[in-house]
Amino acid sequence: MAAKIETALAAHPFDSRVFVFRGRRGNTVKLLSATEDGLCLLAKRLKEVRFVWPQATSGSVCLTPAQLLMLLEGINWRQPQH
Repeated sequence: MAAKIETALAAHPFDSRVFVFRGRRGNTVKLLSATEDGLCLLAKRLKEVRFVWPQATSGSVCLTPAQLLMLLEGINWRQPQH
């Protein structure tokens, strides 16, 4: 995943960002984040629904922390219910 970040996104995996990748079926995401002494990889799979994924025209999209939390919960972060 770190190599994919460097080649496909022209970014450095140790930047202070969280990189989020979706699986082919849309029900799995992996998050890669740098720590002081390495990288942390987290994964989540939804049982019944798919993650609402942003449209990326340039290969990457910036999400707010709130949008990322809604995405990880399987909530349609584009049209959240109040």
